Amino acid sequence: MASKSFKRLRRVGDRQTLRLTHYGRKTGRPYDVTIWYLVDDDRLYLVSANAARNWVRNVKVRPAISLRVGDEVFDGNVRAITDAQEREKVNRLVERKYWFVIPILRLGRLLRLGRFFASIGIIRDNSIAFEVILADD
Repeated sequence: MASKSFKRLRRVGDRQTLRLTHYGRKTGRPYDVTIWYLVDDDRLYLVSANAARNWVRNVKVRPAISLRVGDEVFDGNVRAITDAQEREKVNRLVERKYWFVIPILRLGRLLRLGRFFASIGIIRDNSIAFEVILADD
C-alpha cells in the first residue's frame, strides 16, 4: 500500500521539476535548487548530469532533504544509487520523462563504449542518481 506521501506525490508527479531544499555539508545552511525528478510506482528519484554540483555534494554528506512539488511539500532522506541495474532503470525513466535529451544521452553512452575514450578524457559519465526515502505522513 502506498504511503500518504506517495499518494500526494502522484497528484503532482507529472511536473517537470521540483524544488529541492538541501543543507550545506559544512555549514548546515539550507539551500534551494530546481531539479529534475522521477516517480516510478512507489519510488522517487533525483538525478543530475553533474555529480560535482553543490546540491549533490551536500546530500552525500547531509542526506536529509525537503522537496516542493507544486503546492505539496515532502521531507525525506536520499540514498545514492550504486547498483548498475537500478541505475539503468533510472536512466530509462529519464529517457521516458525527459525524452528531449535522448540524443545527448545516447551520444554520451556511445562515446563511453570504449575505455579508450574515457582514458583520454573525451567524455566521462559524471551523472548521479538518488532514491528519495520519504518520511511517512
